Amino acid sequence: MGDLVIKNLTRSFIRDDGSVIHAIEGVDLSIHEEEFICVLGPSGCGKTTLLRMIAGLDLPTTGDILLEGEQIRGPNPKVGIVFQEYSLFPWRNVIDNVAFGLEMQGVGREERYHRAQPYLDLVGLSQFSGSYPSELSGGMRQRVAVARALAIEPEILLMDEPFGALDAQTRNLLQNELLEIWQKTKKTILFVTHSVDEAVFLADRLVVLTSRPGKVCEIIPIDLSRPRNRTNVEFAQVRRKVLDLISQPKCTIQ
Repeated sequence: MGDLVIKNLTRSFIRDDGSVIHAIEGVDLSIHEEEFICVLGPSGCGKTTLLRMIAGLDLPTTGDILLEGEQIRGPNPKVGIVFQEYSLFPWRNVIDNVAFGLEMQGVGREERYHRAQPYLDLVGLSQFSGSYPSELSGGMRQRVAVARALAIEPEILLMDEPFGALDAQTRNLLQNELLEIWQKTKKTILFVTHSVDEAVFLADRLVVLTSRPGKVCEIIPIDLSRPRNRTNVEFAQVRRKVLDLISQPKCTIQ
């Protein structure tokens, strides 16, 4: 349940002028059930492209993506995704946004509300089920997006810089809440971020990608007990190790 294997994954795009952009090249990665993996790399290195292929929203040029031994070749109910931009429907209230994936699966109204409500409870927004996105703060909207992704009960949850647009205080709060949700739901999580601090705080393992074309530079185990304290010496040491690594030529090659 939740094991993801990526083999020799490559994705190239052809520009209008006929030139080729190599976004991802030769990525090999295995993610185990219930792991929390963070992917870190410079802008344009293919992090979002990688997540889109795992979600089945884009197809690789070459290579394989296997979830529980099965090829991913299109959108898959075993995969949930949360984007940075919330992507909520403004004309739907909170409970209808959370239940949207279930509706697309053909689940009846009463049943999808019944199944969506526990995830709304999980993110602490039960009292806002009838509210609309415009009535919520940015942090609350992102909680709704997380609940919506979880409501389809995926095996793996993909998160593409979900807290990148939030202020620092809200971002830290949601990081803690996400860890609580992960520990309760036992989901496998693949989380893309630009922030070394966020990656060290959240991850079991940290996957560092090179500049484009994105390749795996190094995979770093984060051997810190939870809950983690950003102010202690051990955290600072791991953070420094990661910062030193991503500044090395092997992780910044073009």
